[in-house]
Amino acid sequence: MTDEPSSTDRTDRPPEEMTLSELRAEIEDIDRELVELIARRTYVAETIAAVKAEEGLPTVDEQQEQAVMDRAGENAERFDVDANLVKAIFRLLIELNKVEQREKR
Repeated sequence: MTDEPSSTDRTDRPPEEMTLSELRAEIEDIDRELVELIARRTYVAETIAAVKAEEGLPTVDEQQEQAVMDRAGENAERFDVDANLVKAIFRLLIELNKVEQREKR
């Protein structure tokens, strides 16, 4: 058994009141959640690719990609995060999904 507080205990206090160990554990939890969200997003993108293939639609949908990028920028602003960083991450996710879609066709 560890004397490390649970995630619930850590999030009950603001970061400035947490120990370095608690902060690192919080980052570890967030990283795990990010990977889970990326996995969920990838699964949905793969399902979209299958629907596109069934319906004979092209892999690239520039209008949809722009909508995703616009939404990413808006969300970044809402959470006071660097919009360029968020858009770069989303651009990478989109490009990786497009590569996978092309490979599966």
